Amino acid sequence: MSKIQIRPIQPKDNKKLGELIQLVLEGENAPKTGTAYADKHLFNLNEEYTDHRTTYFVVDEAGEILGGAGIGRLAGTKNTCELQKMYFHQRIRGKGLGEKMINTCLTFAKEAGYDFCYIETLPFMKAAKKRYEKSGFEYIEKRLGNTGHFSCTTFMLKKL
Repeated sequence: MSKIQIRPIQPKDNKKLGELIQLVLEGENAPKTGTAYADKHLFNLNEEYTDHRTTYFVVDEAGEILGGAGIGRLAGTKNTCELQKMYFHQRIRGKGLGEKMINTCLTFAKEAGYDFCYIETLPFMKAAKKRYEKSGFEYIEKRLGNTGHFSCTTFMLKKL
């Protein structure tokens, strides 16, 4: 594996990232509705993360986009952000990049002044849930905010 870097998203990443997210969700047999798969801005993520309290990072290996995750405002809440669209190509899973990406995102969230970070995921994404638990996220019973991801029924929160 050549040098991998985590860097902020750029406009040139939009198409590749949208395709990667859909590929990962298809590989997990995830629903195509009520998940990131159908998000209207999936192929324009660079434009979605322009506010000073939002960001999106990609995993770049020699110009190939192999993953990403971001921090966005959680609609309908006061000072809670959401860890959004964290997906990795299977080729780079299990190499510590999930932990590194979460830490990068949470550092940004703290610096942006958020008090809590929320995440929604699918119940069968066991490896992802385990990674979130190791990063200090705790399960909560009810959905927070309004993500539009009605198929995601596992909710977690972390105090920053």
